[in-house]
Amino acid sequence: MSDYDEHRWNRLSEGMSYFHNHFKHEFNALYELADGSFTKRGMSLPAYLRMATQLAKGLTVHHTIEERHIFPILAKRMEMFQDNEVHLKSHEAIHHGVDELTKRVRKWLDEPSTYDPKEMRACLDSWREVLFSHLDQEVKDLSGENMKKYWTLEEVERIPM
Repeated sequence: MSDYDEHRWNRLSEGMSYFHNHFKHEFNALYELADGSFTKRGMSLPAYLRMATQLAKGLTVHHTIEERHIFPILAKRMEMFQDNEVHLKSHEAIHHGVDELTKRVRKWLDEPSTYDPKEMRACLDSWREVLFSHLDQEVKDLSGENMKKYWTLEEVERIPM
C-alpha cells in the first residue's frame, strides 16, 4: 500500500490524535500549575481557573460532536462505538470529572481565598486515568489498521471529521 493510501486510511486517527494530544497537554499543564506555580508564569488565580474552564468546555464540545455526529456513524459497524460500549461509558466518567472540575472552579472564582491546590489535583487525579485511556483508545480504534476491518477506504473518507 502506498504512503498516500496509508495516510487516507489513518485520516480519522490522525485527526483525533491532534485534538487528543492537545487535551492531554492542557490537562497536564493544569495539573502542574495547580500547586500555585501559575503565579510564577504571570497568571492570576482567575486566569488559571479560566484555563481549567477552557479545558472543560473544550472536552465537552469535543465529546458532544463525537456523540452526535461521529459515533452514530461508526456504531453502525463498530461495536465499541455503540451506546452501551466502552467509548460512551468512558464519556460519562469524563463528563462527571468535567462537572466536578467546573463546580470547583465556580467555587474558587466566587471565593478565591478557598482555592486549594490539593483539592484541585485530587479532582484532576479522579478522572485523569479514564480520560487519558479513553483518548488513546479512540485513536487506536480509529487507526487505519482497525478501520479496514469494518469499512472500505471510500467509506472512511466520507466519515465527517
